[in-house]
Amino acid sequence: MERVREGRHTLLTAQRRMGKTSLIREALRRLKCTGEFEPLFADLEDARDPMDAIAEIATQTSSAQGLWPRVKSGFANFLQQGPIEELGISELRVKLRAGIDRGNWKQRGDAIFAAIDKHEKPVVLALDELPILINRLLKGPDYRITPERKQAADEFMSWLRRVGQAHRNVRMIVFGSIGLEPTLRLAGLSAQANIFSPFELHPWDKVTASQCLEALANNYGIELPHWAREAMCRRLRCCIPQHIQQFFDYLHEDMRRTGQREVTLEDIERVYSKDMLGIRGRIDLEHYEGRLKIALGNSDYRIAMELLTEAAVNNGFLNNESIEGYMSYYHTPERQGRVLILDMLRMLEHDGYLSKTTGGYRFVSRLIEDWWREQNGDHFRPIADRISPSGA
Repeated sequence: MERVREGRHTLLTAQRRMGKTSLIREALRRLKCTGEFEPLFADLEDARDPMDAIAEIATQTSSAQGLWPRVKSGFANFLQQGPIEELGISELRVKLRAGIDRGNWKQRGDAIFAAIDKHEKPVVLALDELPILINRLLKGPDYRITPERKQAADEFMSWLRRVGQAHRNVRMIVFGSIGLEPTLRLAGLSAQANIFSPFELHPWDKVTASQCLEALANNYGIELPHWAREAMCRRLRCCIPQHIQQFFDYLHEDMRRTGQREVTLEDIERVYSKDMLGIRGRIDLEHYEGRLKIALGNSDYRIAMELLTEAAVNNGFLNNESIEGYMSYYHTPERQGRVLILDMLRMLEHDGYLSKTTGGYRFVSRLIEDWWREQNGDHFRPIADRISPSGA
């Protein structure tokens, strides 16, 4: 909110399950309540191209009094049939999309931002899942960066950069479930994001996580002493809000089933093993694998899975010797193994899977580490076995 008031564009980065979307929606709600700003929230997860993105942004202006009439006038030729006010959001999006094509999407987008510039209040435009759109533009369905796809991604980011610089009445916030910066860096397009000021949302510290658990316990009439809350945080190691609340939910359900009111250490260990690492917990954790596949595609995704599993079966640590092994193992005449593995490690570090430490990389979250080991470790062959003469 401070950055919005300062007139800055922001790139919000955080690990998965940190609640980025919920926090941005709450920030927009509060900014609207002050009467200072006009908030718009555009979800680009389903956008396939710049035309879809422009249609989504235009659709979201329909909720802004004073702004929508100006935006609507730019689509007058396509909105003449029937009363527009009676259309649902989905129907309106379809009608607007019909008026946007490869030849005019910049013109349509420029008109929207020109309308924003004339609005009586500064507009806060949140672009959720912009990185997924850029990833699609850059890699296509086969996850290959071609000159044509690089040009398409560059063109859209250049346009977004231009309108962000030219129209001072808008403050953009971009974020998503995969990293924008690593995606752009793969194509040498990092400079196109330099209008966005990075803001990293860190996991909770142990004190905040413990206070959250205490508040939840008090709300449900459970005795959860300080030592128990600390044990839960130690189990997770990284206090991602979603995981803290999920751990409590499973623990609360377990206590209701057994009729207990005071937690024991055995309860915590049992719930962690049975529920957090069990089938129900895996449904949530598989989101991590899914987003990794979206970011990398099938072939690179499998290599990233190997790096993470190598770390998981080695007590959460991926040492430099193993990293060198992967660089050699995946080196081909078409692709330098060192560049490939380093790019993957940067992406895994950026997205919160691993953190760089002395001698290699370590899992940030013990929950993700334990889950990864249980899910993928049974039949895994470490890289040392694959490159040694006996393992060949």
